Amino acid sequence: MQPAPPSDWRPSAPLDTLQQRARLLQKLRAFFIDRGVLEVETPCLSAAATTDPQLHSLSTQYIGPGAHRGRTLHLHTSPEFPMKRLLAAGSGPIFQLCKVFRDGEAGRLHNPEFTLLEWYRPDYDHRQLMTEVAELVTQVLENRVPLGATEWLTYEDAFLRHTGQNPLTASGAQWAACARQHGIAATGLDPDALDGWRDLLLTHLIEPHLGQGRLTFLYDYPASQAALARLRPDKPAVAERFELYLHGVELANGFHELGDAGEQRRRFEADLARRKTLGLAFMPPDERLLAALDHGLPACAGVALGVDRLVMLALGAHRLADVMAFPIERA
Repeated sequence: MQPAPPSDWRPSAPLDTLQQRARLLQKLRAFFIDRGVLEVETPCLSAAATTDPQLHSLSTQYIGPGAHRGRTLHLHTSPEFPMKRLLAAGSGPIFQLCKVFRDGEAGRLHNPEFTLLEWYRPDYDHRQLMTEVAELVTQVLENRVPLGATEWLTYEDAFLRHTGQNPLTASGAQWAACARQHGIAATGLDPDALDGWRDLLLTHLIEPHLGQGRLTFLYDYPASQAALARLRPDKPAVAERFELYLHGVELANGFHELGDAGEQRRRFEADLARRKTLGLAFMPPDERLLAALDHGLPACAGVALGVDRLVMLALGAHRLADVMAFPIERA
């Protein structure tokens, strides 16, 4: 007896939506082509992986012939590392539209496989790049989503406005009291896990207010959340990093890029130590990236923008599955 054919073979997004998505992707490419930014392609599979404890890679094993037989390879969570290798090799400004993969992410605003737009601008800092991001998103959303004047908000000012606490100096006890005051459950959160408290309160008390009727850039993050961004020696130091929000949805994450190979190695090692503490698998750091940084990364800023989320907002959809042909449920 033959099994019944699956009933969910059709795309989850209407064909008209997929046609509009294609036109929006053309607009994204045209934006960079008009500005002389080179489109590049880099591998989806790598011997290295992200060490970030917040990101989880999908992995596979090569079973073919040759010296690489049995080698574990990781699907990239971002094309950042090889793109920086191109920058160090003298590529100039570059962009890439590609599929990326993150384990454990599925829901209204997440899919394990999604489309990312990433680009790098030599001689830009994060403020200059924020301006270009605003120009791109405004152009893509033109005649689709009415936007007020763009809002520029430091991480510190956002927390002071919506929680009454300074995120750069508040203690764990102050964060716990703030959570209780707003009825936010924080069971199992370590009192000393300051970034955990910041993320919890950002999600519950701040993000719903960001990007309402306008683009909101949140920038100058705590130094402990620098990721791959440079630190500015304020007192206390802040990371030259930004995120873009629209209608409470995070759309982009960008950095004034770290170019110091030694500091990057220290951050990788700190990530791996944290992963070990959390019982997460070891992820091999990218030695080729470190070699490229040691050779010399030009001063630059870079950003990754979630294309599926941008399309969702542009078309007035409620979830990513409404603008994707085959999300994980139908893959």
